[in-house]
Amino acid sequence: MTYPASRAAESFPFERIRYEKKTWRATVTINRPQVHNCLDFQTLREMSQAFEDASWDDGVAVVVLTGAGERAFSTGADLKEQEEYFLTRPRDYWKWMGAFVDTHYRLLNIGKPTIARLNGLVVGGGNEFNIACDLAVAADHVKIRQVGTARGSVAAGGATQWLPLLVGDRRAREILWLCEEIDAQQALQWGLVNQVVPYGELDAAVDAMAQKLVEKLPECMRYTKQQANFWKDFSFHMTVGHARDWLTLHSGSPEVYEGFQAFREKRAVDYLGLRQRAAGGGSSEFVWGPPRRVCAACGAKGIPEEFSFCGNCGVRL
Repeated sequence: MTYPASRAAESFPFERIRYEKKTWRATVTINRPQVHNCLDFQTLREMSQAFEDASWDDGVAVVVLTGAGERAFSTGADLKEQEEYFLTRPRDYWKWMGAFVDTHYRLLNIGKPTIARLNGLVVGGGNEFNIACDLAVAADHVKIRQVGTARGSVAAGGATQWLPLLVGDRRAREILWLCEEIDAQQALQWGLVNQVVPYGELDAAVDAMAQKLVEKLPECMRYTKQQANFWKDFSFHMTVGHARDWLTLHSGSPEVYEGFQAFREKRAVDYLGLRQRAAGGGSSEFVWGPPRRVCAACGAKGIPEEFSFCGNCGVRL
């Protein structure tokens, strides 16, 4: 029988992450600093593979997750990828979310303590990877923020499940509802991170914490983590499958469309416009109204209610 074997870190042909193993520690670095270390499908798949390898390696006692550079740990989903694929093919969001969930499962069940080395912006799905880790050390310039309700999404890939466990129900709702930045000191006070240090001292602080974890008994550590993960596991397993499907169905909605348009045009989201449309009796669930009209001239069906002309033959409806 052949048992799973770990590999040398340099043997993996990773393009989106850096993977290093040295002195009882594995470090996974999201290596996309030019786009604030955001998460596209390939990045998630590479992270998942690295977490699996670290889990199997008996020479790894602790795993550190971080981002390249000093501007961002991760700003979450790659909006360029999401706009290109998911607005036109929402079903592809389901595949992306599957990779996101799988990467979380591998990190949560890695069997070793994990440290988030927070080196810059921690936003959206990036914060969900922060709070998926057991411990977090932040540089003093770090800003943490959830943005779902401000941009057309729901932070149900970890944040809605785990923030109440970390910071309490009221503060979790404040983070998720208001989408305001939390600086490093406030994050420390609220329990989002364990330690805050000047950026120049970040590596030394992470090294010190990692060494303390190395000097613990591995079997006892693994099972202590399993026990401590109970509420994280319970809440995630109970909800994330539903979230995956709802977010897939919602990815073609006007709220998502408006969020992407505002981001592309570098303007504020028209929150009141969507509310006024619904309050005035219009459809806020379809960009141009529900597709219920039929062209009398050519017989084309499924034309949005607000169209004045047929998109097939061009006649006035």
